[in-house]
Amino acid sequence: MNAQMKPTAILQNDITPEGSDYEVVRRAIEKISLDYRDQPSLEVLAEEVGETPTGLQKLFTRWAGLSPKAFLQAVTLDHARRLLDSGMPLLETSFELGMSGPGRLHDLFVTHEAMSPGDYKTRGAGLTIRYGYHISPFGIALIMVTDRGLAGLAFNDAGGERAAFADMSGRWPNATYVEDMSATAPYAARIFDPRLWRADQPLRVVMIGTDFQLRVWEALLRIPMGKACTYSSIAASIGAPSASRAVGAAVGANPMSFVVPCHRALGKSGALTGYHWGLTRKRAILGWEAGQVGS
Repeated sequence: MNAQMKPTAILQNDITPEGSDYEVVRRAIEKISLDYRDQPSLEVLAEEVGETPTGLQKLFTRWAGLSPKAFLQAVTLDHARRLLDSGMPLLETSFELGMSGPGRLHDLFVTHEAMSPGDYKTRGAGLTIRYGYHISPFGIALIMVTDRGLAGLAFNDAGGERAAFADMSGRWPNATYVEDMSATAPYAARIFDPRLWRADQPLRVVMIGTDFQLRVWEALLRIPMGKACTYSSIAASIGAPSASRAVGAAVGANPMSFVVPCHRALGKSGALTGYHWGLTRKRAILGWEAGQVGS
């Protein structure tokens, strides 16, 4: 039975985290995001989130691999502009750039395949999607998998689980949805632990979208960690230089946040622009990635 026929199938277990690092980090990031031009001090940030300066420093560094000050620098507009490649066609050279060192982590060693446009048009008919909610570095992650691999990854804060499920299941309304955390747990472990990003155990991903969306999502996979790309550059890389707006829509419709790195798509000026799961979360992911590359 589909999602509409069995709405009570979700949230059978309370997974609300207690004492989550991300909740404290999220509040600090919101303060940083609002006041980054004023360069808020560690003491100001600590007071905002109810921590001691030392406690916040340790917690933030444990979470991001960066101090709050370094994270602040990583989410400024100037830094975002530096992430944008201005000297060469980034998407054409990204594999060369990422062949060694921490930049190679950018693609999680993903191996992907795409369902046909015909499969997409059926809106998931005949497809069984197993899902589960998991604690991640960026809040609660809703993970959806098929027998062919990861099909969806969404984020929400505590209390937003039903809305995230409605958003994701609405993309493939004719599919059958089965709550099965035993099926999704290995994906959660694999995706969010950089120690498990291994070439000999690639993450299997199945992309369900239109032909145009698939081309955009594949282009996103070619953006290395620690780099960013503009919508216009992505459009040019897929042979549609005048389709920046359509590219933006396809980026926003990406069903596999973080894995297919739509967070690395920035406006021409370096502005973060929109993110389906919230700009605070986009800043969190970019800052966390900066910590991974730096380490």
